[in-house]
Amino acid sequence: LGDLLLIYTVFLNGEQYNYMISIHKINEKLILFFKRYGHMLHRFSIAILFIWFGLLKPFGHETTTTLIAHTIYFGDPETMVKVLGWWEVGIGLTLMVRKLVRIAFALIVIRLPFILLAFILMPDVCYVHFPFALTLEGQYLIKDLTLFAATIAIAGMLDKSSSSEVLH
Repeated sequence: LGDLLLIYTVFLNGEQYNYMISIHKINEKLILFFKRYGHMLHRFSIAILFIWFGLLKPFGHETTTTLIAHTIYFGDPETMVKVLGWWEVGIGLTLMVRKLVRIAFALIVIRLPFILLAFILMPDVCYVHFPFALTLEGQYLIKDLTLFAATIAIAGMLDKSSSSEVLH
C-alpha cells in the first residue's frame, strides 16, 4: 500500500505552507519515545499510586486496606491499617529508586497473601455475586493484584541497563 501521508496546511502572516508528514515516520518517533521513557514512567506511576494510596491510611481515610487489616490476626485492625499504609508508602518509595525495586517486589509479595485472604475469608464483602460481580472493596483488591502484576513487569526489566536510548 505504501506509506500513508498526513497532509496539512499552515497559514502564517498571510502565507500558505503545505506540509506532508509520513505516518510511518510519526509511528517510528512514537515507538522510540515509548521505548525510551515507557519503563521509567511505568515504574514512577506505580510508585506514585502506592505512595498516594498508602498515605491515605495513616491519616484516617477509609480504604480497602481496612478489609485486609481484618484478615491479619495479629494486631488491632486500626493499627494494622496504619502499618499497611506505611508499608505501601515504603513500596512506592522503593519503586522510585531503580536499585531498590527488588525490595519493593519483596514488600508486595509479603502483602499479597493478605489480599488473597480477603477474597477467601470475606466473600460477602468482596462479591455482590460470586465470582464476577465484585463490590467496590473487591474491585480495589483486584486493583491491588493488578499493581502486583505491574510490579512484576517492572522487576522483569531489572537486568536491563539504562542507556541514552532506553531509561529504566
